[in-house]
Formats: sequence, structure tokens, C-alpha cells
Amino acid sequence: MLLGLMLLMCAPPCELTALLLTATPSRPVEGGSVTLICNVLVPSRRLDGPLQFCFFRDSRVLWPGWSSSPELQLPKVWREDSGSYWCEEKTMAARVARSPRVQIQVQRVPVCNVSLETQPPGGQVQKGERLALVCMVARGTGDITFLWYKGALGLNLETKTQRSLAAKFEIPAVRDSDTDKYYCAADNGYGPSLSELVSVTVRIPVSRPVLTIRGPGALAEVGDVVELRCEAQRGSPPILYRFYHKNVTLGRSSAHAGGGASFNLSLTAEHSGNYSCEADNGLGARRSKAVPLNVTVPTEDRKELLASGILEGMLGVLGPVILALFCCGLRKRLGRRPSGNPHGSPPSPVPPASSYVNSPAPLQGPSVYENANVVRGDEVYSLVYHTQQERPPAVPPPRTRIEDQVSQNPHRIFPPARLSFFCRRAPPTLKLMAT
Repeated sequence: MLLGLMLLMCAPPCELTALLLTATPSRPVEGGSVTLICNVLVPSRRLDGPLQFCFFRDSRVLWPGWSSSPELQLPKVWREDSGSYWCEEKTMAARVARSPRVQIQVQRVPVCNVSLETQPPGGQVQKGERLALVCMVARGTGDITFLWYKGALGLNLETKTQRSLAAKFEIPAVRDSDTDKYYCAADNGYGPSLSELVSVTVRIPVSRPVLTIRGPGALAEVGDVVELRCEAQRGSPPILYRFYHKNVTLGRSSAHAGGGASFNLSLTAEHSGNYSCEADNGLGARRSKAVPLNVTVPTEDRKELLASGILEGMLGVLGPVILALFCCGLRKRLGRRPSGNPHGSPPSPVPPASSYVNSPAPLQGPSVYENANVVRGDEVYSLVYHTQQERPPAVPPPRTRIEDQVSQNPHRIFPPARLSFFCRRAPPTLKLMAT
């Protein structure tokens, strides 16, 4: 638009004189400035005071009208400012002179380098959020018409005309159907210039996944391989799936093109319990309902486990009691005296082998083994009671030093046997069978 156009009429008739109007630059560009100068080539014959100047375009007076300055600065000119310009001069005596007309054509710069950007950047937007498509031009002057299109068929979405290098089109809340390719065009009178295609993807959060357990048979047994299948019916890919057993992570798998994912599991007796899975595509994780799985143990394994469990349980509970009773009975056995000793003297000790003189080798009775306790499945703690017997000699042997000590100390007790406590490991071929 023109800056400060005023409609003023030149009151007295104009008198031709030597005036010349110049414009700098002579071919201005839209958005630039123009300087008009009214040059007096032949001064008036009589000076009646200071001169006054006025500038015109197409019979319209340019602001500020008459002034003492022969120059006029137009800060910005546009294409509609093109036209016929001239200037006039007058004196205090109302003598008026006019310059020849000068044609000024304001040049418009065509638009170029049109581009389309998305907000948020990257063209990834969550369903229900706002999407802005910004169409921009690198160069271009004047009023620019911006147009936005969707899809390969070029469905026109919006048209705006404004004097700027960028314009914005907004979708307040995107839907699934807004996923497509977009482009824009800009035109300022020299023909439209198009941008490149920009892809917009409306991302959908995952729905609650469904976990299914698929096995080779109706019942899951130890050694079977089952498939854990997790799938979310809705959700933009890629989707990351996680599998859980009693809230402990078993593994993970990604579905880059959408759909579900699977995880294979070889079953043991410890795999009974609740299973679940989780789906996450970066817009929030969702977990499935818990699915129970009961792993069946085969009959032979179940019998072995049952027998082993019962045995370990009984030994764990009754072991301390048996050990206490055994120790009590052993104490009584060691403290028993012969009935033919009225004075309560201790029995005669069994001397070591080296103490016999002229007697055959002593006879040793069988060792007595008694189980005391079980610490582990293959370790047994035992008490072994060794007894020694000797043959009565044909001729009484001479008295030994030990017998002399017994006769001198009748109240001293000598142990009749040796008591050993040791741990022995059960043979590896021992197998307990439950009936």
C-alpha cells in the first residue's frame, strides 16, 4: 500500500517550467525503498520567497503534500505502487511549475524454494494431538497465495493469501485417517511453485495385549516346549513385547511391522504359575491379564520326588529325636555294671593288643553301625560301636601293669569299647522307591 496518500488538488493553474523528477532506483523491487527527487533545472524569473514542492502518483498527492524539501522517501513499495509520478513547484506568489511524468514499475520477485515443515518435527504425531503444516518460501514479494494438499490426488485442504514468506495450516486433533503424504504450493502471480512431499504418521498407542499359551498337548508336562504368544490388536509399530513369569522377565521380542510376537519355553517343574506379557511402542506400555500354567510331572518322576521329599522330611523332623534317644541309650549302655560286682567296681578293661603276653590274637566282634542324622541327600552321619572279645587262655597270663593299676584304683572306670562318629556317603546306586 502507498504510505500516506492524500487527496489534494492544485488550486491555481500550473505553469510549465524546467523541472525534472528522478527516482532511485529506477526499477525498484517489491519490499524495497524508493527516493523521489524534484530537480529545478531553470529557476523562476522572480523569487517571491522559498519554494514549495509536492509529489504525485496517478493524480494523487503523496504524503505529506507540499513541503520545502525537494526529496520524498518511500520506505517500502509494492507492485500496486507502480504508476505515473511527477512533481510540482510553487512560490509565495502562487506561481506553479510541473515536471514531466515518469513511469515507475515496481518489480515483483517470484517465489522460489517452497518447502513444507511439520510441527511436531518429523511428521510423527500421536492420535488426538495437534498437527501444524508450515509452508515457506525462500524468496518472493508481494501477496503470496499458499495452498495445502493431501495425498497423491492433491486434495486441497486450505488456501491463504498474505504478504509474508510463510503460512501455517493446523489440524486441531489428528485421526487415523490423517496418516498420509502432504505438500504445499505458493504463488505470487508468476505461477505456483510446489514443495516436496512430506509424510505424516499418526501414531496410535498400543491396546492391552492378549497372552495365549500354546503347547503340544492338552496338558503341559515337564520337558514340553510351549509357545507364549503376545499380541496387541491396536498400536503403531514397532512394538516391543516382554514376557513375564511371576513378574520375572523371561525374554523380549520386537514386532517391527506390527502384529504380535512369540517366546518359546522348555518346561520344568518350577515353571508352574502365572504368566503375563507387556506391549510398548513408546507411547505407553500396557500389560496383559495373567494366564495360569500348571506343569504336570510324569508318574515316575512324581514317585521319586514324593519319596525323596517324604524321606527328607522325616529325617529332618525325626532326626534330632532319634539322635537324642540313641545317645541316651548309649549312655545307659556304657554306664551299666556287671551284676556280680557288689561293690560297684568297674568291669575289667580290655587291654590293647600289645598288652597280651603269650596269648593268641584277640577276637574282634562285628562293628555296630547306627544312623544318627542326615544332613544332605547323600551324606549319612553314623555312630560305630566297636567291641573286642578275647579267648580265655589255657594258662592264666601273668598280671599286667593295667591290672595292677585296677587293683590299686578300684574306683577308676575304664571304657569297655571304642566309640567312633563318622560320616559316610551313600552309594550312588541307592534309589528309594515310593510304594
